Amino acid sequence: MKAIRIREPGGPEVLETIELPEPVPRPGEALIRVRAAGVNRADLLQRAGRYPPPPDVPADIPGLEFAGEVVELGPPAGRPGEADARSAVIAGSPVMGIVGGGGYAEYLTAPVEHLMPVPRSLDMMEAGGVPEVFLTAFDALFTRGRLDAGERVLIHSAGGGVGSAALQLARAAGAAGVAGTASAEKLGRLAEIGLSPDLGVDYETEDFAMAVDGWTGGRGVDVILDTIGASYWRANVASLAELGRLVIVGVMGGSTTEVDLRALMTRRATVVGTVLRARSIAEKADVTRDFARRFLECLEAPEPALRPVIDRVLPLEEARMAHELMAANRTFGKLVLKT
Repeated sequence: MKAIRIREPGGPEVLETIELPEPVPRPGEALIRVRAAGVNRADLLQRAGRYPPPPDVPADIPGLEFAGEVVELGPPAGRPGEADARSAVIAGSPVMGIVGGGGYAEYLTAPVEHLMPVPRSLDMMEAGGVPEVFLTAFDALFTRGRLDAGERVLIHSAGGGVGSAALQLARAAGAAGVAGTASAEKLGRLAEIGLSPDLGVDYETEDFAMAVDGWTGGRGVDVILDTIGASYWRANVASLAELGRLVIVGVMGGSTTEVDLRALMTRRATVVGTVLRARSIAEKADVTRDFARRFLECLEAPEPALRPVIDRVLPLEEARMAHELMAANRTFGKLVLKT
């Protein structure tokens, strides 16, 4: 099979196409013929040597999400919930899901509990851009952020994969208002997927804390989904409502900052940091199952309430270009590699 290997830590030039034997499914796993693999910022960090993969996945093949067809199942592993998941997976069925690594390849193996059926309304390339960003956004907003209908939300990097997924999920869940930060160019396109023009903040020219203060009449927002980290800390805390929740899923703006604890105390605020990749098989299975139960039908409808935002599809061999585009922040939504 073809796969993209990280030859050594470095820039996009260290990505190379190689030939490898097809993997063999272990107990509790399915072998998947990958058709599409989503590209994520975590892949760039792994390539640079700054985000080591879990020990049970290929160390030098990036890729956290996929869409493809089931080839075969390995023997049962006896995990709780595995039998039900196996009964829904048959050879040839189109599936999508998350993996700890190895997505940039023509074949991979994944726990059966991490597989979801590809909605009929999506083609394989669209499906390849769903699992990582929608599961990350779902877990951050609803499990960690406890978002409820009628609450207000602020989503940073709303033009990215996780941000565009979070915007749609929050609206589908009945949020009273969803604000988003992005570049001026991306804000115009975000209006196409439901961001109200008066709730978009140009992070290059506007102070988002002041914008939130004006929008909410000084009350603040109930949930913030943050992909930036340290450089947004003060403004994030200032933007929170009483009992607000700040969920940090990325640190593109740094990971170390000085904290004024009194600002958190007076708001009785909650700060949650979260990652999806390093969790156990059981935890990822819970997130996958909960998302599927609540929102998979929103991707199935004739006019779906949720839709992956795909910037472009590139051949697997052009993984370097995909990384260059993402590093330059020249994308809107997802980059997908066609295998």
